Amino acid sequence: MEIVHLLRQGRIRQLYQVESAAEQLADSDRLALRRERSAPLLERFGIWLEEQVPRVLPKSPMGQAIGYARSNWAALNRYLEAGFLQIDNNASERALKPVAIGRRNWLFAGSDGGGRTAAILYSLAATCKGLGLDPFAFLRDVLDRVCTHPAWRIAELLPARGSKPEANSAG
Repeated sequence: MEIVHLLRQGRIRQLYQVESAAEQLADSDRLALRRERSAPLLERFGIWLEEQVPRVLPKSPMGQAIGYARSNWAALNRYLEAGFLQIDNNASERALKPVAIGRRNWLFAGSDGGGRTAAILYSLAATCKGLGLDPFAFLRDVLDRVCTHPAWRIAELLPARGSKPEANSAG
């Protein structure tokens, strides 16, 4: 019965509705909206979770879901700390989906070092794609510039720092 009550209230849906309303806002405005509208929703959800603990069997599907939510409560609330954070990790899940699908193909990377190198390159490619950069052009540009770039400014070459491939590196 309680699950029906939860679904009727649509607590999770309400949180996503706030996110939808905040989608086009600047990070600071998004954070203010979250603190105004999402924080009370999460607080009530946390109270509801605590109320359910004595009412459900811990090993039942509902009990396991409640236990999971309670044990990850800090992570579930993390997006209330900064406007640029997302409510969920769906983007990460989508980025990792090809890895999960291709896992059998990459079962033998040759060595632990080869597996580590493949993981680094895959992470770099996924980051570039997420930022709208061509991974090959980005890597080629960085490799062309890294030997003359000052070591103390090496972080400038990271894709998240806005390093864009130079026009002459594409050819």
